[in-house]
Amino acid sequence: MSESSKKLMIITGEVSGDLIGAALVKELKSLKPHLNIIGIGGDKMREEGMELIYHSDQMAFLGFIEVVKHLPFIRKVQKKLIDVIKDEEIKHVVLIDYPGFNLSIAKKLKPLGVKVIYYVSPQIWAWAKGRIKKVKKYVDKMLLVFPFEAEFYGKENIDVEFVGHPLVERVSRYKFINKNEFYSKFKLELDKEILLVMPGSRKQEVKEIFPEAIKAAGKLANKFNLQVVVARSKNIDEKYLRQLSGNEKFVSVEDHNYELMKYSRFGIIKSGTSTLEAGYFSLPMVIIYKTSPLTYLIGKQLVKLDRIGMVNILLNEMVVPELIQNKASAVNIFNEASNILSDNQIYEDMKLRLGEVKNKLGGEGASEKAARSILGILNES
Repeated sequence: MSESSKKLMIITGEVSGDLIGAALVKELKSLKPHLNIIGIGGDKMREEGMELIYHSDQMAFLGFIEVVKHLPFIRKVQKKLIDVIKDEEIKHVVLIDYPGFNLSIAKKLKPLGVKVIYYVSPQIWAWAKGRIKKVKKYVDKMLLVFPFEAEFYGKENIDVEFVGHPLVERVSRYKFINKNEFYSKFKLELDKEILLVMPGSRKQEVKEIFPEAIKAAGKLANKFNLQVVVARSKNIDEKYLRQLSGNEKFVSVEDHNYELMKYSRFGIIKSGTSTLEAGYFSLPMVIIYKTSPLTYLIGKQLVKLDRIGMVNILLNEMVVPELIQNKASAVNIFNEASNILSDNQIYEDMKLRLGEVKNKLGGEGASEKAARSILGILNES
């Protein structure tokens, strides 16, 4: 391996990408301790030894309108990355999810002779098929986390490898606080089960989603003798949640999502990685999503799926109700959740069907498989 190929750039722009990226960096460093890894990531990737050019928090804009507003900054970031690649003679870049930005930069990397590896595929199967042409043109290798993606890409003769989902290893290595300790730590009421609200990790989506979700949660808590707990992302201020809550009563918990999913009775969960995690824990839920009207209108023209919840896509059926945009009202959330919580048969059936999520994500070792695949490509060059 030449000196220049001992440098690797990784780019991701979200909280979920930082988690996946951190596990990947850890495995890469374990297999090749002197590998120099730089790029865009979060605190967890930095903790594992990656040098950050930009922090992923700086990249946390959402939707078409927000992206347009941030275009000058996006161009500045891309120019900086390209300059670093040229100056440091980096020959390999790993892109993790974050398709808007990453597919755009992949196009700029190709003329530089950089090998592009994409880990955690952009959800091209959900979008107008134009994006697959970009992948075919600009990506050298796809490392997939969902089994159904292999068939989709295989039809296009794209070089793919299914490595499994890093969520499996993350949960199996996680040290859970037991239920009593957890209740005690956060001063929860011992005689009430938890109604979990997960409004997302970005301020814009929390602003859109949380007020209706918390209103519905308050009514459900009264009806079913539950206590409302909100999973708060570290970058969302507690005061901000209180401002949006309309004086609804809730406990806010940061950094214990897996305990919350494991010990809760029910979830009101923003569409995204959290729905997959909740499915992994077989937590009955409703999936909600809301964005700015214009972003939604544009997205509706592009998305070609009749469902957006990752658990529903993975299981290939509408197991969990989805309330999108105007349907994500407090009344609708309350009614959907109420139907499930009022009928034990419906509740247990949903729990049983969600039990399949775990089986579809592959075994442990996704990060190591991905790391070995990446190092294999580095060694070839």
